[in-house]
Amino acid sequence: MNAALLVLVVLAIAVLAAIVVLLVRARRAVGSLEEPPSTIAPSPVAVPPEPTTSVEDSEESAATSLLDVDLDTEPTYRERLGRSRGLFGTLRSLRGRRSLDADALSELEDVLLRSDVGVATTEALVASVRRAAEEGTLDGGDGLLEALRTDLISILTVDPAGIPIDRHLSTAVRDGHVPVWLFVGVNGVGKTTTIGKLAARESAAGRRVLLAAGDTFRAAAADQLAMWAERAGSEIVRGAEGGDPSSVVFDAIAAAGARGADLVLADTAGRLHTKVNLIEELKKIRRVADREPGEVTEVLLVLDATTGQNGITQARLFGEAVDATGVVLTKLDGTARGGVVIAIQRELGLPVKLVGLGEQADDLVIFDPVSFVDALLEA
Repeated sequence: MNAALLVLVVLAIAVLAAIVVLLVRARRAVGSLEEPPSTIAPSPVAVPPEPTTSVEDSEESAATSLLDVDLDTEPTYRERLGRSRGLFGTLRSLRGRRSLDADALSELEDVLLRSDVGVATTEALVASVRRAAEEGTLDGGDGLLEALRTDLISILTVDPAGIPIDRHLSTAVRDGHVPVWLFVGVNGVGKTTTIGKLAARESAAGRRVLLAAGDTFRAAAADQLAMWAERAGSEIVRGAEGGDPSSVVFDAIAAAGARGADLVLADTAGRLHTKVNLIEELKKIRRVADREPGEVTEVLLVLDATTGQNGITQARLFGEAVDATGVVLTKLDGTARGGVVIAIQRELGLPVKLVGLGEQADDLVIFDPVSFVDALLEA
């Protein structure tokens, strides 16, 4: 009995010792998880600083940067006409070729058509080059490109009567009158942005500009123009949404006369229920804008260069309705095919006065025909 009791005591002691060992090992294991090795310093936790500007401030700053105007620095056509230069690359590759064949003229025709020059204008240009080739006055590929350059520059600089094409924006008015520039075109072509950029440019040139929010049919159109006016440092006159656009333009011109403004830039609607209504409304605005003290010196048709030949249709529609004096061709950089510039001039007799070569205010520039053509044809 005593021997059996002794055995039980020994076993109990052994079990307790085993339990103690297990507990010690477990505690050490837990400690190693809680504390990193002493040889590795913990990485400091960076606390982000408090934001100093709100999201609205950031958007305001980004949008305002679009209006940083440097009148002495303009973008080059060679830099911005990426798509158009690419299309004319086939023709530029003709340089150095000693002789020309039917394939060269076929390439010329194909490039012009794909560049949105239009069928009629393309046929005229190809016929002119073919005549020169038949007369033996072309000196290989270089001669073809020089003949094409001469024809393109002639189309863009001289009208059919031989009179040089005037591209300047007029502000010449009778004493006591305020010059008015009307902007027409369908929605989405960039009328509001164009007005904002021009307001910035004219303000930077020292003129006091007043904007007329004449597009009362598009939701938020007046709000967008008001934002541009504020950033350009210009004044604005607006009416109720859905109100009479002609009344807004008339009130803006009257305010410009009373406040001594130098120029009125008037926005107009780009879409009504029918084309007839839109055209009649634009005609009315045109008549009202010419009432004292206003004097319309420019009616600028704004077209999106990326629409190609559709722009010709728009130009015909608006040009006849409001007696347009010129075209503002937006988005000529990027994916636009620049041949539409040539088609507008030759087929409609409307000079392209301004082109958009980017998003900044100083990317809206007076159209330079020679620089434009050279950017297409020079290597």
